[in-house]
Amino acid sequence: MPISLDTHAADDTTERWQQGELVEVTITDLSDRGDGVGRFGQRVVFVPDTVTGDRALVRLVRVKPQFAHGKLHELIEASPHRIRPNCIVADKCGGCQWQHVNYDYQREAKRNQVIQALERIGGFVAPPVDQTLNVSEPLAYRNKSTYPLSVSKSGNVQAGYYQKGTHQLVNLNQCPIQDERLNPLLAEVKQDLQRCGWRIYNESEHRGLVRHLSLRIGRRTGEMLLTLISRHHTLEGIETQAQKWLNRYPNLVGVLVNVNHDRTNTIFGAETHCIAGKSFLEEEFLGLTFQISADTFFQVHTEQAEALLQIILDELQPSGDESFVDAYCGIGTMTLPIAQRVKEAIGLEIQPEAIAQAQQNAALNQIENVKFYTGAVEKVLPTIAEKPQIVLLDPPRKGCDSQVIETLRQWHSQRIVYVSCNPATLARDLKALCADGLYRLTRVQPADFFPQTAHVECAAFLELGEVG
Repeated sequence: MPISLDTHAADDTTERWQQGELVEVTITDLSDRGDGVGRFGQRVVFVPDTVTGDRALVRLVRVKPQFAHGKLHELIEASPHRIRPNCIVADKCGGCQWQHVNYDYQREAKRNQVIQALERIGGFVAPPVDQTLNVSEPLAYRNKSTYPLSVSKSGNVQAGYYQKGTHQLVNLNQCPIQDERLNPLLAEVKQDLQRCGWRIYNESEHRGLVRHLSLRIGRRTGEMLLTLISRHHTLEGIETQAQKWLNRYPNLVGVLVNVNHDRTNTIFGAETHCIAGKSFLEEEFLGLTFQISADTFFQVHTEQAEALLQIILDELQPSGDESFVDAYCGIGTMTLPIAQRVKEAIGLEIQPEAIAQAQQNAALNQIENVKFYTGAVEKVLPTIAEKPQIVLLDPPRKGCDSQVIETLRQWHSQRIVYVSCNPATLARDLKALCADGLYRLTRVQPADFFPQTAHVECAAFLELGEVG
């Protein structure tokens, strides 16, 4: 039964605007962090685990003068967009924000997120944003999962994700969003760690050894890597246990130990040791073969990334005579398929290890018209002598350095494709690129690389304007 509350006029809400109060809120939107957004009087309330259309009783937990964060206390009336979560710990686990949201509405919300950012931050009027791309089921898609480890009160090794807003571990034996072929490893490797007697890392005390379990799979090939992140690469009996894992799991091709000594939230350290098998797995991507290491950046949703790249190729329609630059190229995931369709290609990346893998992947696929350079994009980009006709940007969440934007505005390349995982920084950078009519935004394609979460990937297409 819903709790009965006295009805207050909008101008009488101030006295109840304090931590611990129960207030009734109707959710009217979703934030870019995945929270439901509603109002109490004239003030905004952000409420996790809600969706547009919910009417709910909410407890205020962090209160500011004009907004507050609340916790769902009771659902008074459920939204038509609300569904039963596929995960039994969805109400606790912090890995997903939208297990309770109908998938069609997830895609709509992500498209709206992109539109709002382009309008509010970028200043674009009626931006040309397509429907959110989806080419697969919204579950069992992740090709990589990395789990923090802990020890329960009863002394058992646990692996899972942190409870929402805490560093309390939610123990998992399976995860509905990771590739199903990884579930047996998640359930069983914990028991092996227990038997091996390796000390599990204690975050608060900075003691113990084994910090995380990382699992990776090639969606096309089925090849898997198992990586332990530890404070030291020497774990007694690791060679024997690694061989047992290789024997037990036929698709497991490598067991590795990554070393992270530091007291930090960063997961992977700089040093990785291959204990048994190979140090990489192979994956097929858009007709090419890629070698992917344990700590290599590779999109976690293989099928969606492949579909988005195909849209980029279809949109560009390269003739074969163009020069092409891929800034923030990583291991060449996008560089190499495009290089096959242009005259010459250049990839830029700050991480030397990624550049080495990109060069290896080019050789593996016999692609010879591409060069890779190591360094910060903002420093290397201005040194390129021949100005390319096509530029691809795929920066981290913080977006492009201002020097990158300035260089591109000086170059006057015919086409720019900007791939982004952050609509806010995308909108900011597109505004700068399009200033004074130099470039024209012709299309934005959102893609759902992260179903069950609020994150959205998208590709924005720019053409040189008449000013250029």
